Amino acid sequence: MTPMLSEAVNDWFRSNARELPWREPGCSAWGILVSEFMLQQTPVARVLPQWQAWLERWPAPAALAAVPAGEAVRAWNRLGYPRRALWLHACAVAITEQHGGEVPAEVDELLALPGIGPYTARAVAAFAYGVRVPVVDTNVRRVLARAVDGQAEPGPPSATRDLAAMAAVLPPGDTEARTFNAGAMELGAIVCTARAPRCADCPLASSCAWRLAGYPAYEGPRRAVQKKYEGSDRHVRGLIMRELRAAHVPVTDAELSGLWPDAVQLARALAGLLADGLAVRDADGGGYVLP
Repeated sequence: MTPMLSEAVNDWFRSNARELPWREPGCSAWGILVSEFMLQQTPVARVLPQWQAWLERWPAPAALAAVPAGEAVRAWNRLGYPRRALWLHACAVAITEQHGGEVPAEVDELLALPGIGPYTARAVAAFAYGVRVPVVDTNVRRVLARAVDGQAEPGPPSATRDLAAMAAVLPPGDTEARTFNAGAMELGAIVCTARAPRCADCPLASSCAWRLAGYPAYEGPRRAVQKKYEGSDRHVRGLIMRELRAAHVPVTDAELSGLWPDAVQLARALAGLLADGLAVRDADGGGYVLP
C-alpha cells in the first residue's frame, strides 16, 4: 500500500499541482517561510497578493527586521490572526541576528525561531531545502485518515501520532519525499476536501480504505469547534486592529468606543491586544498605536 500511495499521489501532483509562486524553483527560503506563515488558516487566493506585496517590500529577513514590528502588522492587512505578523517580524530579527540573514535548513534550528512550530519548521526544511522530513497539515491528516485508516475524519491532532503516520508512508528518496509532502497537501486541499470530496478525481480512489469500506461516518473524538466569528472577541479585536492599521496618529478611547456597542467586550478585546503586543499606548498616553 505505501509505495502505491506515494507513487500515485506524486504522479497526480506532477500533472495537477496549482502554479503558485512559492513553488517556483527560484523562490527563496525566505519566500517559502513567509508563505507558510500567511497560509496558516488563510485561503491561497487571499494570500497570493499579500505574499507578492510582502516580498517586493521585504525581499529578505534583514529588510523586515530593519522596520518596526508595527509596520509588519499594518502590511498584514486583513489576512487574519495578526499575531502571525508579529511572529514573522520576530522571526526575521532572529534570522538576521543569529543566522546571518539566511533562513536555516535544520528542523531544530527552525524550531528555535520565534513563531515557528512543528509544521512550519518541517515545511520550510522540506520545501526550501529538500530535507526528507514528514510535513503534516490539516489536509494531509485528512488524506491519511481516509486513504490509510478508513476514517472520514482524522480526529483531534497529535503531533507525535500525525508525524509518525506521515513518516510511515514517506518515500525514501529526498526528491520523491518532497513531492509527496506537497502532493498530499494539495490532494487534501483540492480533491479530498472535508465537506465534498471529489473521489472520482482522486488518484487513490481504487485503494482508499474509507471508500472501500463504503464511506462510514466518523464516530471518533472531535476537536473543539471554534465559536462563530460574528460578535466574538475575535471580531471585536479585528475591528480595533482595522482602526489602528488605518490610522497614522494615536487612536483615542473615545474613537474606539464607537466601534462596538458592548463596552465590556470592547475593553476585553483591547486588553487582549495590548497583552499580545499587537497594540501599545503611545508615548504621550493619548491613545493607541501599532507596536
